[in-house]
Amino acid sequence: MGTVSTGNAEHYTWGQRCDGWHLLAGSDLSVIEERMPAGAAEVRHRHARSRQFFYVLEGELTIELDGETHHVRMGEGLHVPPGAAHQVRNDAVADARMLVVSSPRSHGDRIDAPLESTP
Repeated sequence: MGTVSTGNAEHYTWGQRCDGWHLLAGSDLSVIEERMPAGAAEVRHRHARSRQFFYVLEGELTIELDGETHHVRMGEGLHVPPGAAHQVRNDAVADARMLVVSSPRSHGDRIDAPLESTP
């Protein structure tokens, strides 16, 4: 096996014009590089088994984790434990790039988790 990069990894698109590259696609460990354009957001969700670590390579992200908002800048990361509801957004004016490390892999382990509305 040789080196892996966004130039030779499996590419996919998701959400609102976002890109992802499977840098490592094991069943026990997944490493994905993602690009999220300005103004994009994923659907709030949780994972039953997977823990995730989001690490910002470029730009900045807003990550809501169980009702608490975190502003994660380049060179910073945030751990999302299994079962924790979360949403990643790019509220900035420039694209953001991040690594998403999941153990075990998070694909197929996702449960939508909309915010509860108060009466």
